[in-house]
Amino acid sequence: MKNREVLRMLESTAGYDPLNHTLAIEMIASYGMAVGREVFETCRWIGRFQQAWHKPEAVRFVYRKDVKLHLCGSPRAKDANIRQALIDLLGPQGTKKNPGPTYGVKSHAWAALAVAVTAADNINKA
Repeated sequence: MKNREVLRMLESTAGYDPLNHTLAIEMIASYGMAVGREVFETCRWIGRFQQAWHKPEAVRFVYRKDVKLHLCGSPRAKDANIRQALIDLLGPQGTKKNPGPTYGVKSHAWAALAVAVTAADNINKA
């Protein structure tokens, strides 16, 4: 999904009660290395998404290291480890004929799902 589409969805409250939903965004972290234009563009989009949310001060920012620790128990976890942890937690993908809860999740959607699960679990602990 394109960033502009996500922004339009956030600006619209159609289909949900915004007071009972939380927006979780994966936050950029500095590890002391040089970054390029893409990282700065991502920072701009994060700010736009936060501002578009009905309650910008209530947006939850989730760092990748926190996702790794929460789902895998290790800051060294890789994408494949996170994907497997999500499948273990939520259930197998299944098939087209017999889809599971993660059927159709691909590519960057795994990272987004990991952020959502981490944020939801932390909200439920509070």
